[in-house]
Amino acid sequence: MNILVTARMKTSFREELVDKFPEANFIFKYPIEEAEPYIPEADVIVTFGEDLTNEHMEKADRLKWIMVVSAGLDEMPFEKIIEKDILVTNARGIHKIQMSEYAIAMLLQVYRNLPQFIENQRKHVYDKRVKIEEISGKTMMVVGTGAIGQETARKAKAFDMKTIGVSRSGAKKDYFDECYKNEELLDKLPEADFVINVLPATPDTEKMFKSEHFKAMKEDAVFLNMGRGTTVDEKEMIEALNNNEIRHAVLDVFEVEPLPEDSPLWDMENVTLTPHNSAITAGYMPRALDIFENNLKQFLNGEKPEINVIDPKRGY
Repeated sequence: MNILVTARMKTSFREELVDKFPEANFIFKYPIEEAEPYIPEADVIVTFGEDLTNEHMEKADRLKWIMVVSAGLDEMPFEKIIEKDILVTNARGIHKIQMSEYAIAMLLQVYRNLPQFIENQRKHVYDKRVKIEEISGKTMMVVGTGAIGQETARKAKAFDMKTIGVSRSGAKKDYFDECYKNEELLDKLPEADFVINVLPATPDTEKMFKSEHFKAMKEDAVFLNMGRGTTVDEKEMIEALNNNEIRHAVLDVFEVEPLPEDSPLWDMENVTLTPHNSAITAGYMPRALDIFENNLKQFLNGEKPEINVIDPKRGY
């Protein structure tokens, strides 16, 4: 059983996998160029999902299962995966703690005017007139009601917020006062003080947020995107920010990453940027490997892994 790991991880994690599963032959190769000679003999590939191509899948003669140790699957070579009937699982759900903390922290820094206090400290300015506000009692809309969305809504409840969930199915989910289908998004946006986007990148979510959606939001609304950059029409969002159609945007993801140096987003006072790292904490890899190990136990017993099985035709 050859398990090719192209996901970069600490030596301690690699050693732990080897110790726990002596019946498997682990091959740790990073980057993908170093892994390529081993792909034809791999039964399992463990990846972050950004390095594999259709050409790699063409050469994967023995491959039965791909474990993606992230949630994002938008760069996966699904064309060949479907053709060769390869099982795909991912690490969906492991981001809920750190990303929900990110959302609350970012909303607080906007409402508490943290950048101004930091600037005042830098300049030795003691100014009590800096305006601060409360996020408690506001209305939060979360677009994407999976594990991350539900945990964000749960934490919002600690601030006595009303929570509205929007998803493809519109099914009722825990910690949401109301849930609606994607088709109802535009009608419900005027109710939200905070709009949190955690949508994955799929054909259905391509530029789901565009000019009409920003116009529908409150002028005082804060829009936070920690899903995927392709779910937002970035040019139209920038226009909305320049026209003060919304108050602020917090962005962890972008249409093009890394964010180009000439992007106007860098210099906009009503934008907060982070480099697609809202989920990157010390707890990330242990949680991802826990899912992998449980699935691997089934796989080594001749069973089909059951945790976080992906529908390659949908892309999630």
